[in-house]
Amino acid sequence: MSLFDSLKSAFQSSGSNVSRRIDVEGRFARQRTAVTGTMAHFYVAKDREHDDRMVGIKILDIEKMELFENRFKGLKKPSEGEIALSMHHPNVVDTFEVGLTMKGQPVLIMEYIAGPSMQNIVVQKQEEHVSGRRLKLIRDMAEALKYVHSMNYIHRDICPRNFICLPSSTGVKLIDFGLTVPATAPFMVPGNRTGTPLYMSPEIVRRRATDQRVDIFSFGITCYCLISFEHPWQGEILNGRAALHHDTSPPQDLLDRCPNVDPRLSRAIMNALHPDVSQRTASMEQFLHAINNVEAVFVD
Repeated sequence: MSLFDSLKSAFQSSGSNVSRRIDVEGRFARQRTAVTGTMAHFYVAKDREHDDRMVGIKILDIEKMELFENRFKGLKKPSEGEIALSMHHPNVVDTFEVGLTMKGQPVLIMEYIAGPSMQNIVVQKQEEHVSGRRLKLIRDMAEALKYVHSMNYIHRDICPRNFICLPSSTGVKLIDFGLTVPATAPFMVPGNRTGTPLYMSPEIVRRRATDQRVDIFSFGITCYCLISFEHPWQGEILNGRAALHHDTSPPQDLLDRCPNVDPRLSRAIMNALHPDVSQRTASMEQFLHAINNVEAVFVD
């Protein structure tokens, strides 16, 4: 089977709803390129078939997609399109359609969110976007991840880049299921070292068995960065080798960096990003329960 045919087959695994041809060039009026990732190209466009509504269009790189999917040969792994179509939650981006371009490239047509990415807010330290809103954003992110886990998946790439804020940062939505796998035994064996290094759990880095707690670790770091605009391992190497330090040196306690954070929230975040998986927060329900009575991120 050719590279094209094998990827086409993988993307069509859920049936006809992901195998239909979508005339991307004819139907959509491209507005701007939003971002080019490692496995896809993404741009914003107007959908001529739906009253010029704004949508996000994600076109997957076939060769890079194949490299990832080859990790799961012989397993019944749902495609990114199938996973995205199954997600329906207020804090998860909606995927309207999945199919193939006229050139045979896998494509997803998604809800467009006009707000900034969490990544831009954190990197550029845009306090004006999150002042007074951090607790709402943290709860929204937690609810999104709780939902993904309830659907029996591991996202595998939780990081600020994959959370997009609503206009005026009144809420947030989780995006990108490109690395997502089922939370079942065949997909949790050691060896699948994928993700964003700065947010990657020690289990992934050391090629150990994994479970949904790898997402909780990444979520904890994301919350820490949202509050402090710094990484908990800020003093260490902040590049592709960063994850090697996540279990060899302790993170800086959030209260040491931001003494006025509610201690209950700080403790919940530090427990979520604990390098030792046996001591880490066990579930997103547990995290949400821990911050249930927190009324503000910062206290006097």
